[in-house]
Order: sequence, then C-alpha cells, then structure tokens
Amino acid sequence: MKCTVCREPAIIDLRRHNANFCVPHFTKFCRDQVQRAIDEHEMLRPGERALVAVSGGKDSLAVWDLLLDLGVEADGLYVGLGIGSYSDVSHEYAEAYAASRGARLRVVDLVERYGYDIPTGARAARRAPCSACGMSKRHVFDRVALEEGYDVLVTGHNLDDEAAVLFGNVLRWQTEYLGRQRPVLEARDGFPRKVKPLVRLSERETAAYCIVSGIEYQVEECPMAVGNKHLGYKEALNAIEVQSPGTKADFYAGFLRRAASRFEAEAEAERETLGSCAVCGSPTPGEVCAFCRLVERAGGTPGPVPVELGRRSTP
Repeated sequence: MKCTVCREPAIIDLRRHNANFCVPHFTKFCRDQVQRAIDEHEMLRPGERALVAVSGGKDSLAVWDLLLDLGVEADGLYVGLGIGSYSDVSHEYAEAYAASRGARLRVVDLVERYGYDIPTGARAARRAPCSACGMSKRHVFDRVALEEGYDVLVTGHNLDDEAAVLFGNVLRWQTEYLGRQRPVLEARDGFPRKVKPLVRLSERETAAYCIVSGIEYQVEECPMAVGNKHLGYKEALNAIEVQSPGTKADFYAGFLRRAASRFEAEAEAERETLGSCAVCGSPTPGEVCAFCRLVERAGGTPGPVPVELGRRSTP
C-alpha cells in the first residue's frame, strides 16, 4: 500500500477519500481537515483564546494538539467526575499531555467543588449516568469559559459522534435538538461560543493521529457508558459505512447544507424561554437549573465555579 501523495509506504487507508497516507502526509491531512472546518464554519478568529474541553481521551487530546500546531492559543479544562479509577487515569493522561506541550490545563473536580460524583448524582437525580455526566460537564465548561474570559469553547466531537447524534435525533424527530446541531453555536446570554473542529475527521482517524503523533490517551471506555444509545447508533452507521464508504460524511454534511436551517426557528423559540438560575445564574427555563437541582439532590453544594487555574506545564 503506497501513499497517494508521495508513493512511500502508507500507514493508513481512507476509503471514503479513496486515499492512502504515510505518516507525514496523514498528519498533514488531519491538520488540513481541521483548518478547513475552522475556515468553512468561521470557528476561530485570529488572536482568539480557546478553552478545550479535555477528557484524556483521543478526540479531546487530538483537537488540542492540532489547534496548538495551528498556532491557536488554547488551554485545556479537565473536569474530575469521580468515576473511580477511570477518572484518575483520565486525569493522568490529560496532565501528561499538557506537560509534554508546555500547555495549561485547568481543573475542576466535582467532588472537591460540589460534593458529589457522577455515580452518586445519577442515582440521586434518577438520571442515566451519561445524562448526569453530560449535563455536569456542559455546566462547568460553560461557566469556566465565560468566567475566565475565553472567546470560544472547543469540544472534541468528531464526525462519528455528530453523525450518531444526528441519526438519533432524526429517528425521534427531536426538532429542537436538530436546530442546535451545528459545528458552531454562537455565544448568547449565559453561553459561550462553542465549536467542533473535528467534524471532518472520523474516530478512526483521530485515534490514528494520536498514535502516529505519540499522544498517549485513555483507551478504556467509561464503565458507566454501558447501554448508551449513541454507541448503538455508531455501530449501525459503521455497518453502513463498511458497505458504502463516505455515508456518514454525506449524511452529516447533507444535513448541514439542506436541512439544519429548517429547525432553527424552533431552537430559537426554546432559547427565548430561558431565564437565570436563582442559585448559580446559568440560563434555565425554570427557577433553578437542572444542574443545581442535581447537586442538591446528591447532597452537594451548588453555586459558582471557582477553578484551579493550572500552571503552564513544562515539557
């Protein structure tokens, strides 16, 4: 198998692109895809400061690495979820990567700050673990991005993630979610601007990028993700992709081009109903936001988010 660009031995084949790449040209391919996503969707402007939501997994570390290589001023933010040894190992990978790049990693630990962990919070709030986890992380990411003055919040959602979410939302015709499923969500009262620079790269490609770049990451799946519906949606789409390479990219890109705007009005109408949480000040349709209710039910202490600023690590 030869590299499509230079004819040297290739290390990966990308069937949807009908191409094979050696290490240097694959790295360039990934960087070019991220730059193209940034340019196409106007994700980042020159001089803006980015906060990268970091989990210690391949996608968040890959997007942080790619942004740093592209010259973006990007700090990381890790949220300690209290999921036993899984969280401990994830934190170690995030810290190790930050040290290797001399980058800053900010940390908010749910147990230390709020007095609860995800297993406890999920049980107390009678939520699925992934629901409690996602809500908790979104709350902390949003608050820190706003309070620390970042211009944009970056997440590591890749093409597979976005196609799976879209698939689930279409199956249930959750139109309010479809109206928000874009690579960029602009800032508004109580929310930072959010961007997803990996939407042109698949999960396999981000994993390969980390391997060839020497980035060690948390390989183990979260033990609380068993039964997560989106994992099933990914499997279904992967089966289709095997038979018809490029299907996931066409599905997601076609939605953005032809259908996303049709659902914006409904999403906007939902935003207009939001007020401010009486406890933490975050946007909410009720008096108290879902996050603060979860914390209270878990026996924790809701409120603002003081953050461990994190020193810039040295390699």
